Amino acid sequence: MASAAEQLARNLSFSTFSKAKALQQRIWFTLGALLVYRLGTFIPVPGIDPDAFAASFAQSSQGILGMFNMFAGGAVERMAIFALNLIPYITASIVVQVMTTASPRLEALKKEGESGRRKMNQYTRYLTVLFCAVQAYGVAVGLEASQGVVLNPGWFFRISTVITLVGGTMFLMWVGEQITSRGVGNGISLIIFAGIVANLPSTVVQTLELSRTGALPPLAAFGVLVLALVVIAAIVFFERAQRRLLIQYPKRQVGNKMFQGDTSHLPLKLNTAGVIPVIFGSSLLLLPATIASFVAQGDAPQWLQVVTALLGRGQPLYLALFAFFIIFFAFFYTAIVFNPTETADNLKRSGGFIPGMRPGERTAQHIDYVLTRITVVGALYLTVVALIPEVLFSQLAVSQFIGGTSLLIMVTVTLDTVSQVQSHLVAQQYEGLVKKSRLGGGKRR
Repeated sequence: MASAAEQLARNLSFSTFSKAKALQQRIWFTLGALLVYRLGTFIPVPGIDPDAFAASFAQSSQGILGMFNMFAGGAVERMAIFALNLIPYITASIVVQVMTTASPRLEALKKEGESGRRKMNQYTRYLTVLFCAVQAYGVAVGLEASQGVVLNPGWFFRISTVITLVGGTMFLMWVGEQITSRGVGNGISLIIFAGIVANLPSTVVQTLELSRTGALPPLAAFGVLVLALVVIAAIVFFERAQRRLLIQYPKRQVGNKMFQGDTSHLPLKLNTAGVIPVIFGSSLLLLPATIASFVAQGDAPQWLQVVTALLGRGQPLYLALFAFFIIFFAFFYTAIVFNPTETADNLKRSGGFIPGMRPGERTAQHIDYVLTRITVVGALYLTVVALIPEVLFSQLAVSQFIGGTSLLIMVTVTLDTVSQVQSHLVAQQYEGLVKKSRLGGGKRR
């Protein structure tokens, strides 16, 4: 039996969208903010030779820098002001969330509501500036180590590069927050999504050109297309998969009337963490590997060159660390966003219960048991989707933009954004029904 919200969602039409003026304003704001972001990816950092840097970047574009370039929407290959993108902010968010579970003071701050959330966001911003400054300085030193890239090497170039890249990341962080509050969808995810999608046309053209010249066999090109479609279908299936726990409500008497007991479901998503584990895992790998890759282009120690090679795309160490981070953050983030004890308490207060389970602690244990089991499946699904295409595509020298990570981000963010748009339209229909009922009641009187 479909719920009222599901029935309304099925009846959505273009006329409903045309009446949702607030939703239209949110969509236009989101598109405008993403356009500003894309323009910023074409403004280069002052003091470098773009042609010399492009030649230097081409030598390592299939390595870890290629992955960084994918998240930055092509800004790295142009060394634009948004080259660091939101990676430092994501890394800072990871550190703050980990510290929240380990520090009682931060845990208490998290429970203070809106004021505590604002203070946590402030700590995240401070940490973002620190990470961004360190990473920007490493980029500046790496650029100076590349022959002919920097026009006037020295401290002035390093300081200006740090200020430019830190300012670019902080501006992007602000834009992402504005999209989340005034637009549609999650701003941080949409910025990464926009960068990947913007480079898809050139990626397809590049793949077709490789096939035409014989560098990529036609059969392999067809296999890449089929694999991409299979991965997209798998992502859609697993992202929509749920484990529904039956919830029953007992009979209750209100005055002289006896109301029958009702039933509902507690939906537990197979992948509660969404695309966050993949983004977090990539961020932790990119932070040290980017600096090492830049420095290794110059007169770097032998051990640093070995580490850079091991962290290259498709290498065993890179894949092993990536898989570990995905699985870890799948469980870690699920524990943050879903609290079985709190859910069980809410059910107990509302009079609901899971058949065969005692309300309270026993219900919380059952929910946690079910959630842990489906999270195992969700974590394995994320790992397979993110790693298997990476291995195959790296062997075929196909662009990162059609790898498993990019496809996962694109499909997941699209589903989340469409879901939010649908929620706004359903709310619009509810408001219309309420107004009609009020008008009808007024006419009867």
